[in-house]
Amino acid sequence: MKFEENNEIDSLREIIDKSNNIVFFGGAGVSTESNIPDFRSEDGLYGNDTNNIYDPEEMLSHRFFLNHEEEFFKFVRAKMIYPNAKPNKAHLALAKLESIGKLKAIITQNIDDLHQKAGSKNVIELHGSLYKNYCVKCKRQYSLDYILKIKSIVPFCSYCGGTVRPDVVLYEEPLNNQSMENAISFISKADTLIIGGTSLVVYPAAGLIRYFNGETLVLINKTPTKYDKKCNLVIRGSIGESLDKAIR
Repeated sequence: MKFEENNEIDSLREIIDKSNNIVFFGGAGVSTESNIPDFRSEDGLYGNDTNNIYDPEEMLSHRFFLNHEEEFFKFVRAKMIYPNAKPNKAHLALAKLESIGKLKAIITQNIDDLHQKAGSKNVIELHGSLYKNYCVKCKRQYSLDYILKIKSIVPFCSYCGGTVRPDVVLYEEPLNNQSMENAISFISKADTLIIGGTSLVVYPAAGLIRYFNGETLVLINKTPTKYDKKCNLVIRGSIGESLDKAIR
């Protein structure tokens, strides 16, 4: 079933009203309205000159972390951590949708913890979180506050002296199996899947869509994706404004 383009918000509101098992799958575009840059847009992380030797994708790889610790942590501190960022209208609207029982899970590729700050409870972080850190030797866990307060460029474990790294999935590392299984389970049972703020080009996360067997597929994104034609409703615009107007 397709919906009229000139009544996109009304259509989205109607879909939400009729749905009882909604899952939201989001990417970097969900957090750009909180002034956190995405990766692949013109103004994104990969589009800016961040280093005259290495590109960002290389600097966020497992191999680079192992071989260039100081450069890795300098980059993470300068370009990836936004401790003062606040949830925007998208995060808040989704938290509200969860609170009334319609939204069953948020599956996010983001690592900024903003969904949790907005009040969402069931958040599946496919790529981990910068707010969680651990020692590579003894696995002792540390908060982001510890990383920000430590004076050395490379954070070290106060217990064994090992390097403390962010609990995020770097390039060349596999996604967490349990997170993927949970995401597949929620998507396969959903009657409505809302996708927002993602170009759907990063795999294996983007491949999760194939597990959706429900009635309504919604896509909210500022730029076209290869999945547009498969959706019941496509909204080109601000994800924060769209969700805020649709979820009252």
